[in-house]
Amino acid sequence: MVRLGLLGAFLALPLALRAEVKLPAIFGDNMVLQARQPVPVWGWAAPGAIVQVTFAGQTQTTRAVADGTWKVTLGKLKASFYPQSLVISAGDTVTFTNVLVGEVWLASGQSNMEKPIGKQPGQIPCFNAEQELAAAEFPNIRIFKVEKMLSAAPRKDLEKFRGWQACSSNALNSISFSAAAYFFGREIHTNLNVPVGLIESSWGGTRIEPWTPPVGFAAIPSLAGLANPVITTNKIPNTTPTVLYNAMIAPIAGFAIRGALWYQGESNVGNTNYDVKMAALVGGWRQVWHEGAFPFYFVQIAPYTYIKNLTNYSVENDALPGFWVQQSRAARHIKNTGMVVTTDLVDDLKNIHPRDKQSVGHRLALLALDETYEREVESESPAFAKMEIEGGIAELKFKHAKGGLLSRDGQPLTWFTIAGADGKFVPAEAKIDGDTVAVSAASVSQPVAVRFAWGQLAQPNLINKAGLPAEPFSTQLPVK
Repeated sequence: MVRLGLLGAFLALPLALRAEVKLPAIFGDNMVLQARQPVPVWGWAAPGAIVQVTFAGQTQTTRAVADGTWKVTLGKLKASFYPQSLVISAGDTVTFTNVLVGEVWLASGQSNMEKPIGKQPGQIPCFNAEQELAAAEFPNIRIFKVEKMLSAAPRKDLEKFRGWQACSSNALNSISFSAAAYFFGREIHTNLNVPVGLIESSWGGTRIEPWTPPVGFAAIPSLAGLANPVITTNKIPNTTPTVLYNAMIAPIAGFAIRGALWYQGESNVGNTNYDVKMAALVGGWRQVWHEGAFPFYFVQIAPYTYIKNLTNYSVENDALPGFWVQQSRAARHIKNTGMVVTTDLVDDLKNIHPRDKQSVGHRLALLALDETYEREVESESPAFAKMEIEGGIAELKFKHAKGGLLSRDGQPLTWFTIAGADGKFVPAEAKIDGDTVAVSAASVSQPVAVRFAWGQLAQPNLINKAGLPAEPFSTQLPVK
């Protein structure tokens, strides 16, 4: 009996000492940790276990609380290409190797964010896909992909994912990584000369509501009813508010990032309050990340034939221009955001997945380089500022027109219409004078309103000196 008692005590002792320590799936070999800001590290261990975290000369110690959770925060790290190890000990030890320090961005949205460089069922590859993939050997860019999942409640960890790996043609192709995110990351990497970490969490055909946290909805009275959706079936529709956030964002919330990229909206065309829903999404993500108003850059959706029967088409029944205005409003109203305009990036108006994701990534990178990294590059599209009427001419003043406005193809400006008091819009002549466009039509002697790019097929030619296309607008629907 004594022997058995001693044996039991002996066996119990190592179990207590070897309190198993676990971390969320977003932590792993080959990852990139965010530079120049605090870096939370968290996980699970036995209640009361002492947890020690060591990285880059720093050591932080904490104790797991009653439910086994623990968290430490590393101090600001310097960007580094030198592979280091993140070591977490709590009796046993977890070691993550080949860890770099640099710039980390989250990319999310629906199919135009999800679209890879190469083949995707039902889609055409990006332009020059083979050459782009062949040239995609960037060992200091690291990619992580969250796989599609739904959940009725916020999950503590990811169930399906493709872990951190160095960027290569094989890695991009094998996991069908986001082309827009990759092209963005490539420019950040080459311009800043730092490691870059890219996290993709996207799902084609999804609406904005499922990606939004309950706290985001709750902060906006008109949307508060969406914060706690009633889910009555075992099979959760992916249109249900919060269910994509719960499964695909909540488990990584808090992993230190520089900012987020968003390309979504096609499934919400027809909404009259998308700008408010954007505020809920952005505000909610910022709240659960606890990083303050981190940068949030998004893509205005592209021209596309949403109304298929063009024989009976009427611009007054076209929801896309009004939706563009809502996206512009979101960019104006939500702090530390920016929007990419894509009216010039469509080669086939019947293809909802434009192939030029290189330019999308480039324009997102311009916003980050300018606004986040303070590189002073021209990053914003011309935007309507004010209108003055003189005689029969509407003088339109534009912002973000440094150096003057231009016609992209050298031809007369397109997609301007003008209306008088009767509200009937007719095609207009538009002429550039510096950062102003003079708009008129012979049949409208006293103009009261102007529209630009007001239609689902709009591919206008007005640009600024940086080559960025002007935002669609109606003087009747101000974005301020």
